[in-house]
Amino acid sequence: MSQTASPLPDRGPTGRRAKGSLADASAKRVERPAPLRQVVYEALAELIINRTLEPGQHLVEADLAEYLGVSRQPVREALQRLQTEGWVDLRPAQGAFVHLPTDEEADQLLGVRAVLETHSARLAATCASDEHIARLWELQNAGLAALADDDSEALVSANADLHSYITELTGNAVLSELIGLVDRRVRWYYTPIARPRGRDAWHEHAELIESIAAHDAEKAEKIMAQHTERTRQAFHERPEAARE
Repeated sequence: MSQTASPLPDRGPTGRRAKGSLADASAKRVERPAPLRQVVYEALAELIINRTLEPGQHLVEADLAEYLGVSRQPVREALQRLQTEGWVDLRPAQGAFVHLPTDEEADQLLGVRAVLETHSARLAATCASDEHIARLWELQNAGLAALADDDSEALVSANADLHSYITELTGNAVLSELIGLVDRRVRWYYTPIARPRGRDAWHEHAELIESIAAHDAEKAEKIMAQHTERTRQAFHERPEAARE
């Protein structure tokens, strides 16, 4: 049996479709899937961030294409974009390599992060509700569970979730946008120190939540400043730093 096509929106007496019909139809369109080059870019970026692809590692297009199950063209396009964003170094006659961060780059990024998150903690302490505090403790418990499981990837994710929520509950859209710009690279730097830093970091998180719950803005600001500085120091003191 043949199917009847869906009718077009009704037309008015002038022959024009009724006002708002086309707008409504447009609003109901399904979203198109992301282009393949975007999917490949996101996949490679995540492999770099979680250190599956390590700093300094040679990136072979054919190997990456086979691993991701795609052709070499979207991989090549993704590598070019990653090079523009500072994740990959393209060297003439040598190929692509995961960027090896310098101490100066780490200090610049983690310094900016400290300023933003310290302000975020102060604001959070002035406006957090009981519901916000309950959610912070849920995120804290997720981090402690990851710590007990010695799960580095889960620790990085839990850490990012907790810090992100502190910013979110401030209601400051500009602050959230700025922190979002550095979030990926912060996760990249945090991954190799998530486990050795874990116990101290989550103890500091608990103190931070307690200060936010007490609406002590000055204390929350101070704890966050110390917390981000200790993370910066831990990155520079990680064992592999001597080999880079």
